[in-house]
Amino acid sequence: MVDFIVGESQALKDTLQKVERVAPTDATVLIEGETGTGKELIARAIHHLSPRRERTFVKINCSAIPTGLLESELFGHEKGAFTGAISQKVGRFELAHHGTLFLDEVGDIPLELQPKLLRVLQDQEFERLGSTRTIRVSVRLVAATHRGLVQMVADSRFRNDLYYRLNVFPVVLPPLRDRHEDIPRLVRHFTQKFARQMGRRIESIPAESMNALVRYHWPGNVRELENFIERAVILSRGPALQVPLGELSAEPAPSELPRTAGTLVDIERDHILRVVREANWVLGGPKGAAARLGMTRSNLQWRMKKLGIVRPE
Repeated sequence: MVDFIVGESQALKDTLQKVERVAPTDATVLIEGETGTGKELIARAIHHLSPRRERTFVKINCSAIPTGLLESELFGHEKGAFTGAISQKVGRFELAHHGTLFLDEVGDIPLELQPKLLRVLQDQEFERLGSTRTIRVSVRLVAATHRGLVQMVADSRFRNDLYYRLNVFPVVLPPLRDRHEDIPRLVRHFTQKFARQMGRRIESIPAESMNALVRYHWPGNVRELENFIERAVILSRGPALQVPLGELSAEPAPSELPRTAGTLVDIERDHILRVVREANWVLGGPKGAAARLGMTRSNLQWRMKKLGIVRPE
């Protein structure tokens, strides 16, 4: 399928099967997973397998850009739109026209900017800062987060209508500790990668070292493993990989995504149940629960059935 994704575990295969199914469509994809699990790699795989593969893949990390500049980065601005806007700027949505836009750490988009993002997702149109001219685009959106967006919605830190618009097709990436069988393959892959880059010749990995690498919990996931192997290659002076085993004895750091799929389901069920009760179990209409949740009545009914939400007699 995608030769740049390394691994044969069932957990990874299940994820890649979902990617294969959704990639040929234009559906919005929400990738959830801990830091370091490879969310950008999955986003690139979706683009690579899509009809938009010959067009641009544009990425932006929403947590790496100051809040005041994020709107301009996404939608662009006109000259003089604000202090320091000395020339016109094309935003990421325009750059991704006919291609794919990857919004990494979408949970860090501030509340005041979320309605504008929702509008682009719904209508595929927006205005640059300082302009009244509406720009129409054709963009396939892939978003990613390590945060629990359902809990953020429940805490009123993320719009529920935007969440449901992003969550058209969720893809959850398993942490590395849930795919231990992939670690030997990843270790060999990274060893050869860095050995080539550094002009080293590493022919073997001691069994003791490999066993220690497989047993470790890798709180930083694949990214931590990659960085660790790069360090090991630097330390190696002969044909065998010299792994600093002492670094693997430390207690793993707490997970950055301290939740399971089960708790996510519980949070979503509680949130929908609360909104339905507030609407007096009225699902349709402008004041019904579906409108409040930003979804259609049929979609809400399907979710309620899936979550076991039944109106009391």
